Amino acid sequence: MTVRSAGILLHRRSPTSELEVWIAHMGGPFWAHKDARAWSIPKGEYLEDEDPLVAAQREFAEEMGTPAPSADYIPLGIFRQPSGKIITVFMAESDFEPERIVSNTFSLEWPRGSGTVRSYPEIDDAAWAREAQARTKLVRGQLPILDALIQHLRDSGG
Repeated sequence: MTVRSAGILLHRRSPTSELEVWIAHMGGPFWAHKDARAWSIPKGEYLEDEDPLVAAQREFAEEMGTPAPSADYIPLGIFRQPSGKIITVFMAESDFEPERIVSNTFSLEWPRGSGTVRSYPEIDDAAWAREAQARTKLVRGQLPILDALIQHLRDSGG
């Protein structure tokens, strides 16, 4: 069965007119001391009969600890990840600036085989990143999402 996720890619222009995107550092011990290829767009799984935009907004709120900003969300596309997961992505221009990030958590036995189960945040940080930064921070499978955003902005004159 195909795993489906829905996510939101916020974008804005910096004071120097550089494109910036809102990305999140994945939480948990595997990602703890990694920066390159350890960031993602805010996203999460949804059921087949669920509206992907509603799911993307819910998942954004769960991972950021604050609702997705009020914005005009535009479907950016559907992207297959190397794992086989399908991500439906919506984009919006926003100057989102939460006071703090408070993500939902997940439980994980760590170290593996230790019998100790701990709780970890799904997201332990989030920030605006310039395009060049995002290209090194995002997990490789999400680079086509960034490319699609850039192409959409070019095509629309943005």
